[in-house]
Amino acid sequence: MIADEATARSYVASLCDDTAMQKLDQFVDALIAESEQQNLIASATIPILWQRHIADSAQLLEYVPRGTGLWLDLGTGAGLPGLVVAIMRPEMRVDLVESRKRRIEWLERMRDELELDNCEVIGSRLENVETVPAAIISARAFAPLDRMMAVAERFSTRDTLWLLPKGRSAAQELELLSVKDRKMFHVEQSRTDDDSGIIVGKLARK
Repeated sequence: MIADEATARSYVASLCDDTAMQKLDQFVDALIAESEQQNLIASATIPILWQRHIADSAQLLEYVPRGTGLWLDLGTGAGLPGLVVAIMRPEMRVDLVESRKRRIEWLERMRDELELDNCEVIGSRLENVETVPAAIISARAFAPLDRMMAVAERFSTRDTLWLLPKGRSAAQELELLSVKDRKMFHVEQSRTDDDSGIIVGKLARK
């Protein structure tokens, strides 16, 4: 398990190039500064920001081959995991869905400052977003699994991979799905927390 900041940083560096690491450093500095103005991340996580937020987001890339199509990040908030993915995979299109005004402004500023041409900020409730087929759907803290599936399944195809960090509730949330859908998903152990899991799978009914 990734248990400290040095290990977290080394792990992230193993998944991207030096340019991405420089942008991640810039992002981390900006995230800490902005968190004094709005509640982007819990203040208790700032001393372990690389472990708790950056590596926690970056680990999702291990499930995604390079060259994959659209990555749709729901309720992206501070840009976790969406901005981290966009920084580390500049060849991949990443759409960030966020409805809160101040966070939309933050995401747009980060996209521009970090020159993330592959990233689009969609400032809207998910219900109002135009339907497009996504290769990857992620959500770190969007809604309980059953509710999220109900509003997001229209973006999913038979091949869409769902990557859903769910913390300690991962196994419990799987029980919210129908038996058929539940068989198509499983829980992977998080690299950053022994008690946390990532729900991974594809929708059976698509």
